[in-house]
Amino acid sequence: MQEAQNWRELLAIIINDPREKSRITEALGVTPITIARWVSGESEPRLQNLRQLLAILPQYRSQFLELLKKERDIKEFISSLLQDSEKDIPSEFYVQIFAARASTSESLRFWSTCNLILQQAIGQLDPNRQGLSVWIASCMPLSGPYKKVRSLREMVGAGTTPWPGDLGRLGMFLGAESLAGNVVTLCRPTVLQDLETEQPNTAYVPDEHEISSVAYPILFAGNIAGVLLVSSTQKNYFTVARTSLIQRYADLIALLFEPEAFYAPSQIALHVMPKREEQKRHFAQFRYLIANTLMDAASRNEPKNPVEANLLVWQKLESELLQSVSGLS
Repeated sequence: MQEAQNWRELLAIIINDPREKSRITEALGVTPITIARWVSGESEPRLQNLRQLLAILPQYRSQFLELLKKERDIKEFISSLLQDSEKDIPSEFYVQIFAARASTSESLRFWSTCNLILQQAIGQLDPNRQGLSVWIASCMPLSGPYKKVRSLREMVGAGTTPWPGDLGRLGMFLGAESLAGNVVTLCRPTVLQDLETEQPNTAYVPDEHEISSVAYPILFAGNIAGVLLVSSTQKNYFTVARTSLIQRYADLIALLFEPEAFYAPSQIALHVMPKREEQKRHFAQFRYLIANTLMDAASRNEPKNPVEANLLVWQKLESELLQSVSGLS
């Protein structure tokens, strides 16, 4: 994308995609002509329109804020917006999520909606792009001789530099040794403000960029589906306002999980999982394993969609890794 010199140029670049233009006009309740006038400078959007624009374009939020700061007549608005950004999830965003949930196909619903939420969360939690990663880690299905949840998998992730924007392809297993595992086992949130001096347990190994972290359980009726895990490159980054906001995002994400994805505390029995370097060797052929699973199912007249094949491969890899650690299968 070319670099915009002001917020109007950024909006012009975005609406160059007809689908985005249609989505934005519909969400804002304005006509395409109104949007065109904003871009040309013929008219100014109301401050409420600007708030809504930031809510429906979370991936561009930080860019818009930086460019809007240059507008003298709305500096006070931007200042208040930055102060409010940590307080709550915008009401307009809830509307967007419910609309996406209703209109997206079943096979894509969870992934696409989660990505929308993570982009919005990053825009609020790290507006100055200091370095943040956000993961949704879910409980693996019950397995083993005792039919327990034995690990978590990092399903959807997003970040700002030094982390990649899309972390999903880097997802691996988390076990009892991890911060997320500790939160699932105890069923309560944990905040670590300085990982040089604070650790959930002696086996925990922080990411190379991770200086502080917070994890909130994803709960429904006392049962747990996983964890919302947020890490920062800064010490003491997770203020009361930020942790309260993270909890709200965890509550919103809970609405996206199916009821059967939540497990009672008595069903949780996490094991220690291998370190990431060892896991990488097992994940090296991940795409091949999915393709092979799909072809094998088709040959047996038991067709599966990519989501089902994905889960089957995760289960296969979980079994292999648990066996390599402790001889469990």
